[in-house]
Amino acid sequence: MIAIIDYGMGNLRSVQKAFEKVGAEALITQNPADIQNAQKVVLPGVGAMQPAMQKLTSLGMVPVIKSVIAAGKPFLGICLGLQLLFTKSDEGGAVSGLGVLPGSVKLLTQLKVPHMGWNQLAFAKKRCALFSRIPDAANVYFCHSYCVQPDDAAIIAATTDYGMPFVSAVWSRNVFGVQFHPEKSQSVGLEMLKNFKEVF
Repeated sequence: MIAIIDYGMGNLRSVQKAFEKVGAEALITQNPADIQNAQKVVLPGVGAMQPAMQKLTSLGMVPVIKSVIAAGKPFLGICLGLQLLFTKSDEGGAVSGLGVLPGSVKLLTQLKVPHMGWNQLAFAKKRCALFSRIPDAANVYFCHSYCVQPDDAAIIAATTDYGMPFVSAVWSRNVFGVQFHPEKSQSVGLEMLKNFKEVF
């Protein structure tokens, strides 16, 4: 069972349908017990960090998320869900995130924002399990104005060029995060979700 955290921000049904397409049982839930009992957990998201953190806090999700990550369960953050894993964001002023991964979230200032549409991934030398069987320079779908800047460059799993390189995926032990939307990235994205289903 894969639990998809519902905090009112994100295209939850499309994420669920994408997992179902690769043969995974996925449950959209706000119930902490469902999340604790799941084998894997996904934190999707569209929007800004401040209202997202407010919603997660009001639903009592913050300690639950930290608990399942600390327990070693595979955890995937998608788009805003990736950004929420970091310490802080500049979006809407100084906003604290979950603090699971040290680093910050900064505005993409190179070109026009939001960065929307298809763009290529450049994988790190140590290939993340999420990207098994994915060809080099694969195209995925983005829609964002901010990007993560990890304190530890060793967790960078992929970068993408948009005027200059930005971090488009991270990997730290059981925690995976992608700035793009695998559920909107056709066969490449489905292969990534299949890989997540099969990890550990």
